[in-house]
Amino acid sequence: MKIVVAGASGLIGRRLSKALVGSGHALISLTTGTIAPGAKPDPLFKRVQWDGRTVGEWRHHLEGSSVVINLSGQSLSSGRWTAARKQVLIASRLNSTRALVEAMRTQKEKPSVFINASAVGYYGPVASGEVAEDHPPGSDFLAMLCAQWEKEALAASYLGVRTVVVRSGVVLDTEGGALQRLLLPFRFFVGGPLGNGAQWMPWIHREDQVRAILHAIDEARISGPVNLVAPDAVTMAEFSKALGRVLHRPSLVTVPAFVLRALLGEMASVVLTGQRAIPQKLIQSGFRFLHPTLPEALSSLLTPPSPSN
Repeated sequence: MKIVVAGASGLIGRRLSKALVGSGHALISLTTGTIAPGAKPDPLFKRVQWDGRTVGEWRHHLEGSSVVINLSGQSLSSGRWTAARKQVLIASRLNSTRALVEAMRTQKEKPSVFINASAVGYYGPVASGEVAEDHPPGSDFLAMLCAQWEKEALAASYLGVRTVVVRSGVVLDTEGGALQRLLLPFRFFVGGPLGNGAQWMPWIHREDQVRAILHAIDEARISGPVNLVAPDAVTMAEFSKALGRVLHRPSLVTVPAFVLRALLGEMASVVLTGQRAIPQKLIQSGFRFLHPTLPEALSSLLTPPSPSN
């Protein structure tokens, strides 16, 4: 297939792009970065310039595409959520999504599938009970951001394009994201839960994150929101204990909530609250996790391979 990806340079985008090209698909990567002139052409991977905001000449590269994937958006954890920063976070998601939907509208033959990123933050803090895809949205900033983002994406469904919004949990990856940041204090014997540790921490292994997106592309029964989380729901305290066991380190040093709020401001709510999100749609559609339990998932990422005999 010909597949267009916006946000292919991010942590998940890089892994997903590698998997798609490795499967023989032709990939068009929409990038806001500089494209070096004279780069050797690759028949399966082409970078195309766009501004991430408006429909331009890049829309012609959607012609003949089967799938459009949007992973664009400024990092939520790259600074305090000031009023100005919030506008950047909102604009980077809404503008890119709106531009892609408008570009699809101009195509005589529309793509079959549109995959758009989102997050389980859509639900806001939920102290108890399982949270499936039909749970109502929360009312905090992240929930409202996700709701607006998804609304822009779901406009593609009115064009006859099967649209999937993937509500991701914490993606476990040693090369970036939350796990990478938690590793350093644990390795210096000062690791432990954030806040009181009772908050839910929905997670997913990086391999299953990519596999679930590929599954959503191939599985025609999937549309609308899909929780990309592992079935093994854990609290922050349980996550910290499991991480400590894998690293052979204690999980005793608690970071109080007031310290996190002083350091991070409103953004602290991301780690101090959570929800017990469950992968209901993935399971119902027959998806099988490679890493369904947290201890195994952490071990696969952090345990050095045994030396060959």
